[in-house]
Amino acid sequence: MKLIQQVDVYAPDSLGIKDVLIAGEKIVAIENDLSSYALPDVEVIDGQGQILVPGFVDSLVHITGGGGEGGFATRTPEMSVEDALKGGVTTVIGVLGTDSISRSLENLLAKSYALEEQGISVFSYTGSYHVPAVNVTGSITKDIMMIEKFIGIGEVAIADHRGSQLTVAELARLASEARVGGMLSNKAGIVSIHVGDEESGLSLLHSVANETDIPITQFYPTHINRTGELLAKGIDYAKQGGFIDLTTSTNEQILASGEVKAARALAMALEQGVPVANITMSSDGNASLPVFDEAGKLTDLQVGEVRSLHEAMVEAVKVHKVDLSSALASISSTPANILKLTNKGRIYVGADADLNLLDKESLEIISTIAKGISH
Repeated sequence: MKLIQQVDVYAPDSLGIKDVLIAGEKIVAIENDLSSYALPDVEVIDGQGQILVPGFVDSLVHITGGGGEGGFATRTPEMSVEDALKGGVTTVIGVLGTDSISRSLENLLAKSYALEEQGISVFSYTGSYHVPAVNVTGSITKDIMMIEKFIGIGEVAIADHRGSQLTVAELARLASEARVGGMLSNKAGIVSIHVGDEESGLSLLHSVANETDIPITQFYPTHINRTGELLAKGIDYAKQGGFIDLTTSTNEQILASGEVKAARALAMALEQGVPVANITMSSDGNASLPVFDEAGKLTDLQVGEVRSLHEAMVEAVKVHKVDLSSALASISSTPANILKLTNKGRIYVGADADLNLLDKESLEIISTIAKGISH
């Protein structure tokens, strides 16, 4: 058991100064004073001067590595559990990208189970960029329904030359299969959408929502901050009820080409009336971040970092004056709600004991608690 005393709790909404009691992997009490539980066998943590927040939910991580578009030598490494914990991430969603040949779903599942054994919570998407979608059981619906780790399908690529150039009917069919699989297993059945930099942007998602019975909320498009133009389209999309996700991993060349930093994009979206319940940030951890010279030749390959999620949250608060509750929600309760992870991303009695203790002034991570274990 753990007792965190007199800590400023953001759940992610502010609860004020509280004592929080953890037993095993669960939060069992949140009160003004729980000092009666400060017994010899209980680990007591002095929370004064600190903020207690939910463990971060990173909804897009290439846990088995990504990249490969520049040849075999450009394949990126797998994510380690330390990568997640150092960034305060206690729940990750593993995903395949362009490469679903040397990066298999079986490997993705094995990595998910390995990370789970190492102390964090892991879920995954079946499928990849391409359609027909790779799967394990022979059916997208069956994958989601019968394989515990699979909560949806993705990243399905649109507006990108690397994608399968889907028609409205093809994407609607894919979304229907995921939706039914989710309904039958009480999962989100979400369709994670990789949005490239082609002019078509989010138009295919609008077409599916307008021409079929699939609701706009079945889709979870990411990389919405890759250009100012796409961000503007994404803000309009979110105002219509859709979900949008901003990518926190970046480099100077990507920013120079027009990407809007995730923290600034979050502030812009909130200022323009997007509800925090419709906008998230994710790291795209372990994806490739290529650097090209003026002739278009690959000169360097950087790797997306899970820790960028926490860094973007801090930047949103410190630089762009986003209120702490909203910034936290974008990396905790909102992705948990979208992905139907009911015990994640929030602090309440009965929730999973996935927590971060932050310095009250700098918001730097002091310690991370995942499944009730301190790191």
